[in-house]
Amino acid sequence: MRGDYIKGNSTSQAKGRGPRSLERIEVAAASPTIGSEVAIELGLLPRDTAKAMAAPVPTALAQVDREKIYQWINELPSLETRENALLELSKNHESVPDLAPMLWHSFGTIAALLQEIQNIYPSISPPTSTVHQSNRVCNALVLLQDVASHPETRSAFLEAQIPLFLYPFLQTATKTPAFEYLCLTSLGVIGALVKTVEEEVVNFLLTTEIIPLCLSIMEAGSELSKTIATLIFQKILLNDSGLAHLCQTNEQFSQVTMILGKVVLQLSKEPSARLLKHVIRCYLRLSENPMARETLRQSLPDQLKDTTFAQMLKDDTTTKHSLEQLLENLGEGQVADTHSTPLKPQ
Repeated sequence: MRGDYIKGNSTSQAKGRGPRSLERIEVAAASPTIGSEVAIELGLLPRDTAKAMAAPVPTALAQVDREKIYQWINELPSLETRENALLELSKNHESVPDLAPMLWHSFGTIAALLQEIQNIYPSISPPTSTVHQSNRVCNALVLLQDVASHPETRSAFLEAQIPLFLYPFLQTATKTPAFEYLCLTSLGVIGALVKTVEEEVVNFLLTTEIIPLCLSIMEAGSELSKTIATLIFQKILLNDSGLAHLCQTNEQFSQVTMILGKVVLQLSKEPSARLLKHVIRCYLRLSENPMARETLRQSLPDQLKDTTFAQMLKDDTTTKHSLEQLLENLGEGQVADTHSTPLKPQ
């Protein structure tokens, strides 16, 4: 049995914390869907969550749980047992540190997960997917988050171009709970990929449509999906290749600043401290590029220059400092960098 091979990679386990719910679109319920690490970075979960989830448990209990993990993985290729296996694995995935290589190296598992994703494509347009169908696919996507984030499987995940299977869920404009969860969980997979800002990951994403997809969601998505998309965009910017790519031409950079400006305007009307934090960090990183800095001096939204967000940032000293640093980088009283020139047209 393939499960016997998987058992050879056994390590000590931790007990998962609490059940998951995919029935409502709300912050507390969405945290397990987008992945704990992304949720922690967004401030949806405390930063000591990972340590708490890794607390040791008695060996006997861990072994019982692990036997069930083997069973559920072996049940994934079968249509008759797949739905329950997906549900159980998604509920317990954070208690198994090496689940990703177990999934990747077990026979038929990744194919089964991709089949689940593709099976719902016909329900995207016209939008006919039910919450039950969406939940089932989201359970498969949660397992792909593990594969995307694990150092032993991340490269193979990219080489197989699996992120491309998720992009249809990021393109839909439908706002029903079923489609919102598909979008959020798919963003969670991309968020798991970019958490370490590795060159390999960023270079792959830059060859795909992830930048325009993120910008589209930042402009018109829900508050939570906007925040995750902005976080992904920020992570790509943190990589030098990502920053250079986005500042390469005036046309491309103008699209970025236009969307960021729209987000700032929306935030002035519908405040969101966590979204504002990542928007400011995006601007700050862009201001570190000499050519982009020249353009930003003319295009930075007035709301970031005046006191529009003063109350929102009152207790967030880190973000307040980032904004101060951004304004210092773009200081109108400063002499323009003689070694920099405005962004070149395409």
